[in-house]
Amino acid sequence: MITDELYPASRLDQVREAVGAAGLDAVLLTPGPDLRYAIGYDAKQLERLTCLAVPAHGDPALFVPRLELAAAQASPAGSSGLEMISWEETADPFRLVASMLGNVATLGLSDRMWALSVLQFRDALPEARLALAGSALRPLRIRKTPAEVAALREAGAAIDRVHAQVPGWLRPGLTERGVGAMITEAILAEGHATVDFVIVGSGPNAASPHHEVSDRALTAGDAVVVDIGGTMPSGYCSDSTRTYAIGEPPAEFTAYYKVLYDAQEAACAAVRPGVTAEAVDAAAREPITRAGFGDAFFHRTGHGIGLEAHEDPYIVAGNGEPLESGMAFSVEPGIYPGPHGARIEDIVVCTEDGVERLNHTPRELVIAG
Repeated sequence: MITDELYPASRLDQVREAVGAAGLDAVLLTPGPDLRYAIGYDAKQLERLTCLAVPAHGDPALFVPRLELAAAQASPAGSSGLEMISWEETADPFRLVASMLGNVATLGLSDRMWALSVLQFRDALPEARLALAGSALRPLRIRKTPAEVAALREAGAAIDRVHAQVPGWLRPGLTERGVGAMITEAILAEGHATVDFVIVGSGPNAASPHHEVSDRALTAGDAVVVDIGGTMPSGYCSDSTRTYAIGEPPAEFTAYYKVLYDAQEAACAAVRPGVTAEAVDAAAREPITRAGFGDAFFHRTGHGIGLEAHEDPYIVAGNGEPLESGMAFSVEPGIYPGPHGARIEDIVVCTEDGVERLNHTPRELVIAG
């Protein structure tokens, strides 16, 4: 789903206003999520410079290598009226951008800009103080529009369709790597443009939150953490974790899985406008700590999601930022005692009066095999 509502032509005016509000004279956006957010162009990250220059006062322009011009014109940016300035192989694009900007005191650079480009912009604009463009883009990107929520909803439904197939693939004798390959194929088959990550953690590997896959063979009694996500053609991401058991799991696992289920429910129920991000984290942590598993929950409760799998807001102790309608993030407490582990993750959106979950596959323990 790529629509005018998702990447509206008016977005550039919003970005320009945000640049001034952040106290910047201009921002320079190179390939990455900020550039795609601003103009809908999913540009290739190359050694050749592609850069959107957005002055606080004045017209923006997209500087693009000549051989990438057709791709830029075919993107949503091509119908927005944005000036595109193509440069030839022998040109210095950094000097071209500097010439267009003139004298700028404070310049925001994409948070994901390569150092290769940062240092050349520093040399081309030696009088400018360099800052992060995120100070301008963050207030816009952190609250999703209805079109963005719809794109995330579509992504959530696509990854749910993959999780619905997972129990059939968790059979003793198959390896994590073999199951991961089937999941990878399914993520693409269910509508994603790219696969961002596939975690299949079985047995002791379930206690390592960022384990990916290994040649370990699944065995009866294993708990299996499956954390998967990808990027849709819209540019918006999916991310969902479910924990499965192959046959009857150990009794102690079943006991703490119930604690985890209740913690995830409590954290989701806590989401509403005005509640702080750290309060949602505390809502997940309290029942886990009360049950004696506090030391086994050692990561934040969640992260924002949108054009990036991980972005603001972060649901973690110390983040006193109040939630607002339109903020989208994961709620994913985990318990990892050692011989096994478990995590439950949904993407949620803070609504005007509460919360909407974007993932709907069973959160109860699913017995596979």
